[in-house]
Amino acid sequence: MDARKLRQYSRQAVRLLGMLDKQCGEVTLTPVQAHALGEIQLQPLSINQLAQQLNVDKSNASRTVAGLSKLELVEAIENPKDKRSQLVTLTSLGQNMLSQLDEQQNTFFEDMLQTLNEDEQQQLKVGLETYLKGLANVCQADEFILRPLTQSDNPQLAIVIRKVSAEHGLTEDKGYGVADPTLDDMYSVYNKENAMYWVIEYQGEVVGGGGFAPLAGRPDVCELQKMYFLPQTRGQGLAKRIVAQSLKLAKQLGYQHMYLETTECLGAAVKLYEKLEFEHLDSAWGETGHDACEVVMAKAL
Repeated sequence: MDARKLRQYSRQAVRLLGMLDKQCGEVTLTPVQAHALGEIQLQPLSINQLAQQLNVDKSNASRTVAGLSKLELVEAIENPKDKRSQLVTLTSLGQNMLSQLDEQQNTFFEDMLQTLNEDEQQQLKVGLETYLKGLANVCQADEFILRPLTQSDNPQLAIVIRKVSAEHGLTEDKGYGVADPTLDDMYSVYNKENAMYWVIEYQGEVVGGGGFAPLAGRPDVCELQKMYFLPQTRGQGLAKRIVAQSLKLAKQLGYQHMYLETTECLGAAVKLYEKLEFEHLDSAWGETGHDACEVVMAKAL
């Protein structure tokens, strides 16, 4: 394929998805407003952070927030880390609008997938993952990129997990996740309709990741899994973002709870989960096989 053919496919996809229209289907939001609501739902953001997530300039993000504020879909709150700045969060009206948009878009894409057989759906998934990876490498080379796991990420992701585990003394002989037999082929674990895993990429290298999958023995519960981050990723809000995306998608998939196991030596992680309203449990759920993880928590979806 040459560049002109790829451009042609991309233009046609943009048109068919209605990205050139003034509003998203029956929802009275512009495409950029709809994308902004989706990002803000995951966690409150500053204008600069929103601009980065949407890959637009600050003035565009500012105009978008102003329009959403006028519609009473978002509001400004004080930034707890910097009282001189503000964060943008959804109002209850904004939550309702986003739910309506999600329902509309889910129906649209479910109808589209029904026109493809299983092999075609798998080809589409692999193709889109590769396309997104290539776009991210070109458009955001000097930024942290959050994207779905691809099969080619397996070797780098395994290295990250082993490095972080060794840093905290979470060795294989102690029954931690680093001992899982699937560690070198994480893609096969999460390449399923009821699971998802995101990697963090920086300058072409995988530097962290996290996701969720069904909890063994509890079909109504999913487990937050394999949350590992190299030092350069920490303090960037990336772990919080992965958890937020996991909670949102898990709820859409029909799970009733999200469960996790961790250890007290990962104090920052435990504090993050508590802040995100995960509750401590008296005993473990399901059959994870990680008997060394003494901290067990869950959150209702």
